[in-house]
Amino acid sequence: MKGRSYSPVSFADVKITGAFWRERLEVVLKRTIPSQHVKLSEAGILESLKLPRPPPPLRIPRNAHGFTMQVFWDSDVGKWIEAASYALSHRRDPGIESKIEAIVDDLVRAQSPDGYLNCWYNGREPENRWTNLRDNHELYNAGHLLEGAIAYFRATGRRRLLDAMERYVDHIAATFGPGPGHKRGYPGHQEIELALIKLYRLTGDRRRLDLAAYFIDERGRQPHYFTEEALARGDDPASYWASTYEYNQSHIPVREQTKMVGHAVRAMYMASAMADLAAELDDAALKSACESLWRDVTTAQMYVTAGLGPKETNEGFTEPYDLPNEMAYAETCASVALAFWAHRMLHLDLDASYADVMERALYNGALSGLSREGAHYFYSNPLESRGQHRRWAWHVCPCCTMNVSRLVASASGYFLSAREDRLAVHLYGGIEATVSIGDRKVRIRETSDYPWSGDIRIAVDPERPAIFDLKLRIPGWVKGATVAVNGEPVAPDLVRGYATIHRIWNAGDVVALHLPMPAERLYAHPNVRMDVGRVALRRGPLIYCVEEADNPGDPVQTLALPRSASIEEKWRDDLFGGVMTLTASAKRLAPGDREEALYSTTPPAIREAQLTALPYHLWANREPGSMQVWIAEATRE
Repeated sequence: MKGRSYSPVSFADVKITGAFWRERLEVVLKRTIPSQHVKLSEAGILESLKLPRPPPPLRIPRNAHGFTMQVFWDSDVGKWIEAASYALSHRRDPGIESKIEAIVDDLVRAQSPDGYLNCWYNGREPENRWTNLRDNHELYNAGHLLEGAIAYFRATGRRRLLDAMERYVDHIAATFGPGPGHKRGYPGHQEIELALIKLYRLTGDRRRLDLAAYFIDERGRQPHYFTEEALARGDDPASYWASTYEYNQSHIPVREQTKMVGHAVRAMYMASAMADLAAELDDAALKSACESLWRDVTTAQMYVTAGLGPKETNEGFTEPYDLPNEMAYAETCASVALAFWAHRMLHLDLDASYADVMERALYNGALSGLSREGAHYFYSNPLESRGQHRRWAWHVCPCCTMNVSRLVASASGYFLSAREDRLAVHLYGGIEATVSIGDRKVRIRETSDYPWSGDIRIAVDPERPAIFDLKLRIPGWVKGATVAVNGEPVAPDLVRGYATIHRIWNAGDVVALHLPMPAERLYAHPNVRMDVGRVALRRGPLIYCVEEADNPGDPVQTLALPRSASIEEKWRDDLFGGVMTLTASAKRLAPGDREEALYSTTPPAIREAQLTALPYHLWANREPGSMQVWIAEATRE
């Protein structure tokens, strides 16, 4: 391994022009970010930054474990600043900037003379800071505030918040580490590692990278820090509410981990940092650990929507093939973080299988967390519902709200990567960018109606003739892709899922890429017992579902799709501003005997029906009703 061979082209340097992501971006800019600021205020989160004296009563009472989610309010502020800063990179907004500046004023005033900055501890219990890393999110909060500061600096050049956070990082580095007088601690909720690596890439200060590496390397070492920490504060480690350190992936050192366990979001943040460090430090052992964990997740623990974590009690993983549908937890944050991890793995080897998962998470598991109108959310993302699931305007733990908005606001950063002699295109959907390839500037314009159509046009305009490889991702779901340059068919080399075109590029060159996009049936591994005898529908990068709004009469669970039924594509201008639906002749099951009989010796009656499916990320945007991703296959015609 030779470090990072490719670097992502920054989201700020890529303009989204295509309808699909442009519409989502506009909603986030105009509706989501402003409405989130209102909710942060209404919830008391912004007021907490002012360290009111005396501290007001808790808005969120402590639970049976003595924990209140107010301890990580700082993280929600940090994520909002990050999302809002990404938005500013697309379009400056004085109103949003003034709101960020007001928050910066409060944070700078709240910072302790020694650099420590946590509004819960500074405002309520300064004597207890750094005494419970396992549960109380101090380093997690610091990470999100740091990411917000970096994004705001990149968007505006303003560095007051960045300066404050660098002082805080200096304090953290003086507190934790392997040296004399240091605490040997690390985060209970991973996140700061990602922020520190971003800070290193911004400043070039190697100390930031070393601190991130320390937090990853120290995790799970013996004697176990969380055990010693609990004893020091007078708690019995055996009474740990989560029962096991697998919950926060500190059960063994990270290089020894081969199975993804515990809280899904923590796991994804940790794995993302591991991939970053593997690249920056040329660490083959860390890369190998990432690959083992990746195989475990993608072959046995990932929903077809790229949702992660079936269990509510640990918000995470259980055992291989345990993927219940109606009870799926599949936290929005976990799919967002999976996209982070996949993007980082992609830059280790430029293997399209990582981009396939990244794309699936972006279009399905993550995007489903944000409503069409931009101000309602899902925390968990089930794959089946009897109509009981509703989107909410806010949550007692609003982590997913800002996580999905910061992902959408920065989505353009997932499209392109470059190195000295190569330009890679990972995603399609309409973008423009000017990229440095070697000593030349190359303008690239990708035009398409993706994800609805696989007909893609890429205009390549170097400032002067240039030799380089253009690498176009051929998604794993594609069969029979074709490529032409200036109207002439070519047979490019296919390297790890990327069609590679090596040539002298001249201004005006145009590549036409055709990705066939038929509707397809998907079948789960037989060990996924919940999906035996069921089928899911996919078209291109989109996973589809059936929703009662399109299939009225009875719950959609009474529908069955014959294996022989043809699946037709139907464009609907009347739905969500234009959407490709899938339709098929289906069967509707009804009682074969008396309607009120719970059990009967008579098999169900089979009635003819028409099935309509729409992309999963759009469900629950209309009237409540049943929904299903995995549809029963009819056993009788």
